[in-house]
Amino acid sequence: MQLTGKKILVIGAGISGFAAAKIAKKFGADVTLSDAKLESDLKYDFDELRRLGIGLKFGRQTDDQLDGVDLIIVSPAVPIKIPLLKEASARSIEIISEVELAYDLARSPICAVTGTNGKTTTVTLLGLLLETAYEKVGVGGNIGVALSEVALEVGAGGAIAAEISSYQMEATKHFRPRVSAILNVTPDHLKRHGSMEVYQAMKEKIFAQEEPTDYVVLNYDDERTRGMIDRAPCKVFYFSRQTALDEGAFVLDGDLVIKIDGKIEKLCSIAELGIKGAHNVENALAASMVARLAGATAEKMSEVLKKFTGVEHRIEFVRELDGVKYYNDSKATNTDSAIKALETFDGGIILIAGGDDKGTDLTEFMQLVKARVDELILVGDAAARFKQSALDNGIGDEKIHEVGYSMSAAVKLARSIATADQIVLLSPACASFDMYDGFEQRGRDFKRLVNGLGVER
Repeated sequence: MQLTGKKILVIGAGISGFAAAKIAKKFGADVTLSDAKLESDLKYDFDELRRLGIGLKFGRQTDDQLDGVDLIIVSPAVPIKIPLLKEASARSIEIISEVELAYDLARSPICAVTGTNGKTTTVTLLGLLLETAYEKVGVGGNIGVALSEVALEVGAGGAIAAEISSYQMEATKHFRPRVSAILNVTPDHLKRHGSMEVYQAMKEKIFAQEEPTDYVVLNYDDERTRGMIDRAPCKVFYFSRQTALDEGAFVLDGDLVIKIDGKIEKLCSIAELGIKGAHNVENALAASMVARLAGATAEKMSEVLKKFTGVEHRIEFVRELDGVKYYNDSKATNTDSAIKALETFDGGIILIAGGDDKGTDLTEFMQLVKARVDELILVGDAAARFKQSALDNGIGDEKIHEVGYSMSAAVKLARSIATADQIVLLSPACASFDMYDGFEQRGRDFKRLVNGLGVER
């Protein structure tokens, strides 16, 4: 992509917006970064952008910002349907996402992973697996590092592991990974996308531009992803925790294996796998299949699978105190992810849930809460709806505790009622924006509070 001499408008501050603005400026573009919020409401330092000569526009966005603009780069947090972007489309101004910019800049193959749950764990593991085959590996995207920055840093001769969200795919047109994967598709982000059909379509865009020489890895156990083979323009490989496949990654007699070209390659046993839980078996299978198609070998991947113990905020062990284990699962921002966390433990759970409510159906989640949770502690905006759903699903009122908007109160209450051999689990099944800037801040606050608990009651 030619950026030199172009007038570029970047819409949306944040990790992606900052990176896109700096890169476009580096390549000789006239760049303005626009955000609908006031600068005082944004928790970023814009001094670096000012020093680079990047224009800044905050607050109400007006159509005159489009005058003379050749290209718009949109951050994932910005919906494609906002009035400014509608007007840009009417003027035939090209609109791309930051990940599309990354693809245009990349000189190494991109291995891109999407799905409702498991992306961060899978992509983090994928990056480590790719390191067994490449000297230069970058990990970026929805994982907290702008993909465009990673693409430039890796350059040629390496590989890129990319976590891709449905938001990031909205404004893509020709994004083409060498290998892609879709882990699962369950209800999420419906307020943004409007329906499951649109949400799934955004996920499928990850392979839409691939060619017959490319690959997509799909979850055979998930009905929605299994059927995507009918729309995939590339070679499809499945992964499955439940079924022995003719080709792909699956579990065979307690071992994670890959079958390719008629040969079975053992990775490691489930018992040896460093990340625990059925959902993590799936994540490991997916990451291994993607890495294998990208050039890694089963033999070298085996040790990585045994040593990798997971990522921050995903069923992360915090500490044990008086026989009670505390786990941070703040990344569980939807019910499906929280269900996977509950399924990891046999029971005896003190669950802290709630937050910024996504409005999804709670029945399946609450049925599992009824079966495995001893005490339910609710926080944030979602508390009232979660309590009513808990009652509707047969959970006794005496087991439900509301603590308002205080994680400190939730942790103190959990500490006071938990007994030896029980588990205190933060798995909110909600976003965090009613109380925090993101799930990372929520998880770190939970860990700070847990680590601050005294030894004596």
